Amino acid sequence: MREVINPVRELLGEPPWEVFAIGPDVPVLAALELLADKDVGALVVLQGDRLAGVFSERDYARGGELAGRSAQHTLVRELMTPDVIFVTPDQTVEQCMALMTTKRMRHLPVQERDRVVGLVSIGDLVKHVNAHHDAVVRDLERDRMFLRTGEAGYY
Repeated sequence: MREVINPVRELLGEPPWEVFAIGPDVPVLAALELLADKDVGALVVLQGDRLAGVFSERDYARGGELAGRSAQHTLVRELMTPDVIFVTPDQTVEQCMALMTTKRMRHLPVQERDRVVGLVSIGDLVKHVNAHHDAVVRDLERDRMFLRTGEAGYY
């Protein structure tokens, strides 16, 4: 079976890429509102143009809500994941999935020339792999139908 060697660049689509970001000194409540507004599970945290961390719903659930901290009075920097591993747009979907599985991450920033250009989730990657597998199955079914006709040749 063919491998899924597509670069992450293909998942991001055509530039300019939209990145949902927030600053580290913003109240968590504003980050939660942005997550809800954009219907995403994580935001890139930028200090100026520099990647400072990732803030996710999970960060808030564990470090905020379960710890009894107020979203209005807690800053993003207090709950975000600061030590962020990132990939480049040219790394493959398989490389990203392996990294995310090994490091137990759900969101992976994509950076090009010291600029964040995207954020992919494990869900994005799984969806891409599933679409690839569906295409492979369709190709195999088409090949099987072609072979059943008993005709030789090319299609």
